[in-house]
Amino acid sequence: MHFVFISSLVPVAAPASGYDIANRVIVDAIRLIGHQVSVLGFLQPGHQPATPEHTRVLGELEVTNARVGKLQKALWLKDAFFHGEPVSVAKMHAVTPDDIRTALSGFGSIDGLILNSVQLPGAFLDVFEAWPCTFVAHNVEARSAADNAANAGNWFTRHLFYRDARLLASLESDLCRTSSHVFTLAEADRLELGVGQGDRSTVLPLVTSVTPPEGSVARAPLYDAGMIGSWTWAANRAGLDWFLAEIVPRLPSDFSIAIAGGLGASPPPAPANVTFLGRVADARDFVRSCRVIPLISRTGTGVQLKTIETFEMGLPSVATDNALRGITTPPANCTVADDPVAFAAALDDMVGRSRAGEQLDCDGRTFHSLQLDGLKRALEIGLGRDG
Repeated sequence: MHFVFISSLVPVAAPASGYDIANRVIVDAIRLIGHQVSVLGFLQPGHQPATPEHTRVLGELEVTNARVGKLQKALWLKDAFFHGEPVSVAKMHAVTPDDIRTALSGFGSIDGLILNSVQLPGAFLDVFEAWPCTFVAHNVEARSAADNAANAGNWFTRHLFYRDARLLASLESDLCRTSSHVFTLAEADRLELGVGQGDRSTVLPLVTSVTPPEGSVARAPLYDAGMIGSWTWAANRAGLDWFLAEIVPRLPSDFSIAIAGGLGASPPPAPANVTFLGRVADARDFVRSCRVIPLISRTGTGVQLKTIETFEMGLPSVATDNALRGITTPPANCTVADDPVAFAAALDDMVGRSRAGEQLDCDGRTFHSLQLDGLKRALEIGLGRDG
């Protein structure tokens, strides 16, 4: 069958963010099970489409708040109130409904649409519902917005997030109702979206690429523990703040910690054994330079791609329960701990064993194979209900 993947951002040749990685993997996996997939959406500046011959780009669009100025943010806010939509959805009105219809007509015969996340599908749902649809919910957007509101530092930001949460809940309900099948990335999200009963939905186990990872490689650690992420995102920052406040003080002073990734205006307060590296040239080289990876997510829905990447690389880790959402079988070298005392003790124990020469890495290809098989089976179930 011929599906069109409708996404705010099209899958790109060199995915970096978790959203980009998930988009690329889902489309690649649909092709692996034998379907034709075309793609429609915007292209983030500086990227190239993964499959230009199958992609119609609506234009270049920077959607990340941290990368635009105050004027653009104000225009997005104006559009959000004008259209009565969440801010992330209002950004999609860089094109018109007629632009969408014209682009879709260029794909020829279409058996169904795969509506990827809320943004572009939510902005033009009245156009898309003319075709059979399935919906990919990367997370429960309404819950994420509500969590951001609860953690907001001022009343105006809190009000905007609560407004988004209310509107997103309505949009997610509309998308689930319109779609013949709903894919989520975590079991809990099926229930929260109201599609957990019967065969209305399926969980997609994710990988970072449909190509198997390399096996375990020799490492020369520079740091005892390390993390990388987009720390300007509220959910990620909540985990980092928890780690710095609750875990780091419980670790020995000679326990070296490196934190890579953008932090916004300035790094948070931290003791001398914590180093903020900013953006690094190669994310995988960085995490390989760390003995143990703390997986510190405390809030949010969907799945943590950094968790999946850690497991595919076979690296030892200590993880919160929230960091394991969407994972049914963590590898044996992952210790699960939510209590700060237990989390810090597990990190200290793992690092001590590593320093003593114990090999804690495992072969991540086993985890990858199980996840990819599950992903293909789930897609076959859900897409078999379309068209």
